[in-house]
Amino acid sequence: MSDMLVTKGLAKTYQNNGTKALALRGVDLQVEAGHFVAVMGPSGCGKSTMLHLLGGLDTPTAGEISLAGERIDALSEAKRAVIRRRQVGFVFQAFNLVGNLTVADNVELPALLAGCSAKEARTRRQELLEQLGVEDKAGTVPGRLSGGQQQRVALARALVNRPALLLADEPTGSLDTESSREVMTLLGRYHADGQTIVLVTHNHIVASMADRVLHMRDGLIADETTVDTSVGATAVLSRMLALEA
Repeated sequence: MSDMLVTKGLAKTYQNNGTKALALRGVDLQVEAGHFVAVMGPSGCGKSTMLHLLGGLDTPTAGEISLAGERIDALSEAKRAVIRRRQVGFVFQAFNLVGNLTVADNVELPALLAGCSAKEARTRRQELLEQLGVEDKAGTVPGRLSGGQQQRVALARALVNRPALLLADEPTGSLDTESSREVMTLLGRYHADGQTIVLVTHNHIVASMADRVLHMRDGLIADETTVDTSVGATAVLSRMLALEA
């Protein structure tokens, strides 16, 4: 299986009141196509920074990022915007839906921006909302939906361009237990269909659904757990809890 995502020596330094803050300190990572990778670690360890770099939302201070075989770290903002629209889907904790647009418009807009015809965008939107169980909310604005429903719409928006890579930053962080379970079941379904996913989470149960769990500390990948479902969920969670201790 080919690599979907590769980083070499990925580093990011921020300037804070004249002081340099190292967010990432040389991350080497390979994610095979079709794999589901979860990233865990304490607040401030670099998880979200790494996710933003992987998706082209920010540029690294040093190192390389290749997505589907193409170097993206040195691209211009305009070219990275094209990559983001066509090859990367984003799901965030805060949903980030456009409040004055309907659900249908929120999902169709990225497809239209990526060059889809209005007919194709509408077809994709209808298919996704039906798959995600919110097709009856197409004419509703996001503020009238529950948190779980909003995250389903956000997932539909992220998938509408059939991205090579889906990035999720704490997608269950604002949800109750039942809604979290529903969203992760949906992510698991798309992963089973071959979707490559990199997900940041503090939730060990969420992370245990991935193929691999990366444990970050101080801007580096400190350890990794390969999830072996044959040993049972309890053993997997115990291993991850020990690494986080």
